[in-house]
Formats: sequence, structure tokens, C-alpha cells
Amino acid sequence: MAIDFNELANAIVTADLDTAVSLTRKGVDDGKADGRDPGEVAKEILNKGLIGGMDIISELWTQEKIFIPEVLLSAKAMHACMGTLRPILEASKEPPRGIVVIGTVKGDLHDIGQNIVTMMLKGNGFEVHNIGPNSSPEKFMTKAKEVGANLIGLSALLTTTMPMQRETIKAFEEAGLLEKMAIMVGGAPVTSDWAEKIGADGYAPDAAHAVGLAKTLMQDLQAS
Repeated sequence: MAIDFNELANAIVTADLDTAVSLTRKGVDDGKADGRDPGEVAKEILNKGLIGGMDIISELWTQEKIFIPEVLLSAKAMHACMGTLRPILEASKEPPRGIVVIGTVKGDLHDIGQNIVTMMLKGNGFEVHNIGPNSSPEKFMTKAKEVGANLIGLSALLTTTMPMQRETIKAFEEAGLLEKMAIMVGGAPVTSDWAEKIGADGYAPDAAHAVGLAKTLMQDLQAS
């Protein structure tokens, strides 16, 4: 008998880690007992339960009905569940929604915002490589080539480091890497006008919008 995916999603939303993990494990065990393909079972649990819950969290964040502590707790519950699903998904070669390299640009030591974006993207099925704060264009490019990234996330929390977003995009362009990648930017002082001015493929004002933008950019890349 399949688990109640709404119950699992609600456990993620309410950050009920014990219930979320218990339901995830039960879903895997029930699928095994029914003779179903483990990869398909894990994918169903991920999409209908865990990502379903994180989608609700994204919407609540957008509506300013929850704040950073709630997002972090829900993300923690989701990642605890992934401890059960990840080995199964990796064994079944289930591809991620996209591969993202994210970090804060060179000269900027802030990382809270991009850490939240990282967790939200992971919670929505993306493979994310967070290279941290104070990351040079070379560091972004090296990691992007290493992991075969589709998306690059550039965070800047200071007006003085915003120009480094432009320099990083320029470096990617000069290296001929933008044909198969898209770049998204964000950060407190960043605006959609700035993103357009520097040639970014998209701008997100917060983590919830970053998830939506990442999904849209991946669709565009796959369609091109």
C-alpha cells in the first residue's frame, strides 16, 4: 500500500523530521514488498512527497508567510529523507533536474542567501555544487567544467561587488561556455535591470524565485 504523499509533503512543510523520514522509509519498504522498481519508487517519493513539500515552502516564502528559520528546518527534514533515497536514485541513474554551480562572487564574504538557495534547489531535485563566498570567475568556470554544469548562480550582497557578477559573466562568455549554460544572479542590491544590463539569463530576488527561475532556464536549455 502506497504512503500518503500529502502526509509526507505536510511533514516537510511542518519540519516534522521523524515523520518525514519514517514515511520515506515506509514508502521504500512498501515498494520493495510490492515488487516495484526501487528507482521508480524513490523517484515517486521524491517528486510527490519531498519536492511537493518544498514547493509549498517556496510558495509560503514568496508570500512572506514563513521566514528563514522555517525554510532551514524544512530543508533539514527533506535532506534527512534524501539520506534514504539518494543511494537508490544514484543506483538507478536517476538524473537530476539540472546541475548548478553557485557561489558568492569574488570580494564578497556573505553566504547566507546563497546557502538558502542551495538548499531550496537541492530540495527541488537539482544537483548543486556550492563553491562558497569570495569566488573568482576562474573558480566558477573550473567547477562548472568539472561537474558539467547547466546553471551558474552568482550572488552579490554588496553594491561594491556587483560588478564582479558582470566580470564573471564576461569570463564565461570569452571562454565560450555560455552556449550550453545559463547564468542567474541575485543578492540584496541586485535588480532585474542590473541582470539585463550585465547579460545574465535571469534574476531572482529570493530563494523561492530562484527555484522557479532555475526550472525555467533548464526548460529553455533543453529546448534549444
